[in-house]
Amino acid sequence: MSLVLRNLQRAVPLRRVPLRQRMEIVRSILGVQKFDLGIICVDNKSIQHINRIYREKNTPTDVLSFPFHENLKAGEIPQPDFPDDYNLGDIFLGVEYIFQQCKENEDYCDILTMYQKEKQVLEELSRRTGARLQPLSRDLF
Repeated sequence: MSLVLRNLQRAVPLRRVPLRQRMEIVRSILGVQKFDLGIICVDNKSIQHINRIYREKNTPTDVLSFPFHENLKAGEIPQPDFPDDYNLGDIFLGVEYIFQQCKENEDYCDILTMYQKEKQVLEELSRRTGARLQPLSRDLF
């Protein structure tokens, strides 16, 4: 199915082709390439606004995810009954925030791809289990 990648920000130059290629690899590794997924790249102002509305935190952040299927166990892949339900949801990337956290010699596209996936998995696991998990890399950026 499709991977929709939208860049709604102008704060940070974004190389969409390498990001799309890496996200397709991540989807393949996870076995979810038959599902639709939306990745929306936004600036600090936009992600702060979304974070304030949905999490009541008035600060910019790196990643916010909005799953299409809500009642899954950790690590479980949805088993839709209908074609329209082959959807994972949307992921908002605070690319300006992530870029600001990168160190001098780091490849921003690598960081954007892998940090986003790590954060997404831990957020979903935390949501489903009630735990408060943080990426091990949180102090590295």
